[in-house]
Amino acid sequence: MEFYEFIKTANVEDVVLRQPLQPPSRGTLCVTGHHLLFSVREDGNARQVLLLLRNIDATEKSVENFSGYSSVFSNTDRSKRMTGSSGTITVKCKDLRVLQFDIPGMEQCLNIAHSIETLSCLSCVSEMYPFFYRPPHLSLQDKWGLSSTEEFYSQTKELHDRWRVSSVNRGYAACPSYPATVIVPKDVDDDMLMKVAKFRQGGRFPVVCYCHRKNGRVIVRSSQPLTGANRKRCQEDAFLLQAVIDGSDKGYIIDLRSSQQAQQARMTGGGFESKSCYTNWKRLHRQMERGKVLQESLVKLVEACSDESHNMDRWLSKLENSRWLSHVQTALSTAGLLAECVERDGRSALVHGSEGTDSTLLVSTLAQLIMDPRCRTLEGFLTLLEREWVQAGHPFQQRCAHSAHSHARFQQESPVFLLLLDCVWQLCRQFPLALDVSETLLLRLATEAYASDFGTFLCNNDQERCSLEVKEKTHCLFRALLRREEREWCSNPLFEPTELAIWPSVYPQSLQLWTGFFLRWTRETQHLVEAQQGIRKMVIELGQQADCN
Repeated sequence: MEFYEFIKTANVEDVVLRQPLQPPSRGTLCVTGHHLLFSVREDGNARQVLLLLRNIDATEKSVENFSGYSSVFSNTDRSKRMTGSSGTITVKCKDLRVLQFDIPGMEQCLNIAHSIETLSCLSCVSEMYPFFYRPPHLSLQDKWGLSSTEEFYSQTKELHDRWRVSSVNRGYAACPSYPATVIVPKDVDDDMLMKVAKFRQGGRFPVVCYCHRKNGRVIVRSSQPLTGANRKRCQEDAFLLQAVIDGSDKGYIIDLRSSQQAQQARMTGGGFESKSCYTNWKRLHRQMERGKVLQESLVKLVEACSDESHNMDRWLSKLENSRWLSHVQTALSTAGLLAECVERDGRSALVHGSEGTDSTLLVSTLAQLIMDPRCRTLEGFLTLLEREWVQAGHPFQQRCAHSAHSHARFQQESPVFLLLLDCVWQLCRQFPLALDVSETLLLRLATEAYASDFGTFLCNNDQERCSLEVKEKTHCLFRALLRREEREWCSNPLFEPTELAIWPSVYPQSLQLWTGFFLRWTRETQHLVEAQQGIRKMVIELGQQADCN
């Protein structure tokens, strides 16, 4: 496919751009295969606004008479723009920005709108911008990714006695959403793993994702067992879970569905681990919403944040009705429960919902941040995201196809990864010294998940990335973020490592709306951001002076 086929009008002069936190400006709008480029020259200075088309969630077009421009432009300019037909394109972005382009000439306006609508919704992954992005400071020959299963295993010495790295998924024969190698009990051979994979939804059999450094207990994650209405059994599955707890008297199964939901899953072929087959495991149900419910919650929250009525009661009512903070609370409390099972009770735990690709990863990631100081360093945090989300098969392509503004009917979209970043922000706020993670980094990750120059969040699983040669033909975001010039704004200048677990408070008064993300395009939040940047600069300078002394 050639991108020029969808570009009838490549550029338009005399376009007016209205964007958050900036006065209106006039310049040239250019459409390319992957970007909108707005160039303006004022007082002899040139500046540009570059918008990745993939970042556009929705567009709206309308006829505009421009009669309301008198306070912005001179009478001469106004009369010039009122001659002939004109149009307005409102672009609503996945990062929650709203841009308005006033374009002279209705035909040009319609052509631009058509190009934006078409090029922002390309479904072919290999035609997306990461395959064309070639910055001078990065090379495709650089190592892609931060760690592999083998490296994680070799660095976690506590795993070496009872666990092994299995290559059962070479060629993705057992599970299309798992990486080629996984960590499993030594007592379970690959033939048994293949049988267990057939007993778990999507082939996601139980694999180790975390081992506690002091007590050696593990977190294992999977999808639901396919017991069905006939309550089918799998001896190999029961044997595998018994091998997980070994000599300990019991383990915990954290089922991220209500007991009723788990029972209902049997009617469609799913199910849960019965007490009769898994005698040494105690099952705990903690319902977590996902999918459409979570997506609708995000939409309602963004609508509340866009309300310009300035009525506090109405704002608080909309915020509560969105239930977004309730989802944050549930995620943190469930992760705390999982961490308690391993850290305080000294038991191994299996966590799963239905598919094991969304809430399961959310809870396991947060639990590791709570318990493990290694995951709270900058590199450790990015490695954790890579291991628990990219390698573990979170379907980014489906979940992040649209954000909160799209007019399309939502199908597979769900802001689970955004919910994770919100929970991490809550941890950073409650423990300002414990994580080497800045809010700027979290905002960057939230944007990159929906539209990126890098290939890290492309596709839905490792198998798809392998078939499209993503690791050979695109650059890795996490590697780029660890470069020296990026670390300064990615890291927390107040970071002081602690070996202690950090237990978040989940009382309603302890949780706050992530204004840095949901309200970042408002004037009030911008003032706060500028103040935070000033404080950050002061802290860095004081630290540098202390090092010199």
